[in-house]
Amino acid sequence: MEGNIFPAWTSKVRDLLPLALGGGGLYVVTLVTFGFSPETLAVGYQPEQPVAFSHRMHAGELGLDCRYCHNTVEQGAKAAIPPTQTCMNCHDKIRTDSELLQPVRDSWETGEPIRWNRVHDLPDYVFFNHSAHVTRGVGCVECHGRIDQMDVVRQEEPLSMGWCLDCHRNPEDVLRPVSEVTNMEWEADDQAALGAHLAAERGGINPPVLSCSGCHR
Repeated sequence: MEGNIFPAWTSKVRDLLPLALGGGGLYVVTLVTFGFSPETLAVGYQPEQPVAFSHRMHAGELGLDCRYCHNTVEQGAKAAIPPTQTCMNCHDKIRTDSELLQPVRDSWETGEPIRWNRVHDLPDYVFFNHSAHVTRGVGCVECHGRIDQMDVVRQEEPLSMGWCLDCHRNPEDVLRPVSEVTNMEWEADDQAALGAHLAAERGGINPPVLSCSGCHR
């Protein structure tokens, strides 16, 4: 046809354009929904630390109790990051010449704290109390995974709102004897029966599910 400045194949492009735009929009929505979810952004996060501290060796092979270093989990909302003094309780006599421990010795000599990189970092608008969970029999492994098998700590669980609510709706699935909260290898023979028994024995475990103020304060 005279006056047509576009080649014939452009007609096919015109027909496919709505499909391409629709598919592109769907791609963007999918990317934002899943690509920016806590599961994608946080699970597997494993920052490098200023000191090569191995939980596998300390908590696993040596059997140190989590509460030796994180000594506020039973009384406070936050799990304390151990000061240099805690490290030096052992390392003023053990491996005193190790190059890996030079940052610890420097911190001890200068008084400057070691700048650890936070791994599990909830948003500021989320209230989480470690003591409320630990003293009721929620094991460390439920949120942190097998720390005793990690040379470098990583985030194992999404810590998302939905993930927390799943546990709050069915706390019996994770309850254990309080004496076993730091035992990473402990498993119940019948978790359903034990969880129901422990919940009843403790006067009922009723974590906030429908109340927003339970976690957002």
